[in-house]
Order: sequence, then structure tokens, then C-alpha cells
Amino acid sequence: MTGVVGGHRVRVLAVAGGTASGKSTLADALVRHHPETVALVRLDDFYVPAHDPLRGVRTLSATGAEILDWNHPGSIDQTAVADAIDRAVASPGRHRLVVVEGLFALTLPVVTARATWRVYVDTPDDIRLARKILRKIEVQRQDPALSLRNYLMTGRERHAAHVAPSRAVADLVVDGTADEYAMITAITMLIGPVLAEPVRAEPVLDASQFGETA
Repeated sequence: MTGVVGGHRVRVLAVAGGTASGKSTLADALVRHHPETVALVRLDDFYVPAHDPLRGVRTLSATGAEILDWNHPGSIDQTAVADAIDRAVASPGRHRLVVVEGLFALTLPVVTARATWRVYVDTPDDIRLARKILRKIEVQRQDPALSLRNYLMTGRERHAAHVAPSRAVADLVVDGTADEYAMITAITMLIGPVLAEPVRAEPVLDASQFGETA
């Protein structure tokens, strides 16, 4: 998808990958290095309400409770995602690139249909799991036992069914164990000079175009 805002084209980069693959690190790095030209849409912000039993896909947690299945694309509000992408592309400003990041960025039709480029961040399963557990312990201060049980019950299966296959539709597969600079370099080679294109100012209106004398 490409929009035209303020005289320049706005493109969409979809970034997918498994949990803790490094996709958020890549997306955040693009925004940090190009804050005036890159907009970010996170699919994590578009899950249906967890307490609404009539929306999304439900599953059983390792605790035995029925919960929203965070690892299933059916738990994402696709209409809201489409609206967010369209608004980001059409919004006035200096953005040249809209990055859509999330587990299902290459799975959801509303994202892939709008994407100019598709990127998959590929990281070995053991590294992803280790990163997730460390995050639970060090950042969220949670007991990782529940996460491990949920991973064994449904998480591993959901990744294999809904995330890993999307690697096949990627224009570029990025090594999620590389540092952010190596990942950004790979992205730059894919998208070319998009982030370096000068922003064209709005044209100055010539009164003679309207048959009037200035």
C-alpha cells in the first residue's frame, strides 16, 4: 500500500516473527533512528477485550481458566487494525514509512494487503523462549512457570500454525540474533532510499492558475 501525503509517498512495512524474536526491537530501532519519518502500528494494541467472551478465540490456561488466546490471529480486531494503518498512511505529517509490527503482521489479510514490503524476523525457538523467560523474570517480575506451561500447552503449537508459515511470504528474512544496526542495514537494502528521500513542500499556488492577477 502506498499513500501520498504532503507531496511524498507513504509506504507500509510489515514486520512479523515469533514471540521475543526481535521484531519489536527492529521496529523500535527504526522509529528511534528516524523519528520524524517513521510511524509505528503495534498489533499488540489491537487484541479484542480479554473479558469479552463473544469476541476473539478462547483457550484454557495452564491454571485451568478460560482466557483469550493471545497466540491466535482470530483474537485481533482486524477492522481496527485496518483503520489504524489507513489513518497512519493518510495522516498529514512528515512520515514516509508506516511500520506494522506484531506476531501476525504477515498472517492477517488486512495487513498483508496494505504492505509494500514484508519482513520476517527469524530467531531459533530456544533463544526466543529464553528471552521470554528472562523478560518475565527481570522486567515483569513474574514467575515464569505459568508461561512455560502455557508454551507447552498451546504456545508452541500456535506458533507453528499461525506465525512460522508466514516466513514463506516475506520479501526479506532478518536474523533476529543480530544487533539492531545489522537489522536496520538489511531493511535499508530492501526498501532503498525511502527514509532518505527529501520531503517535498506543498506547491506554492500561482494566482494566474485561477485567471486572476496577483
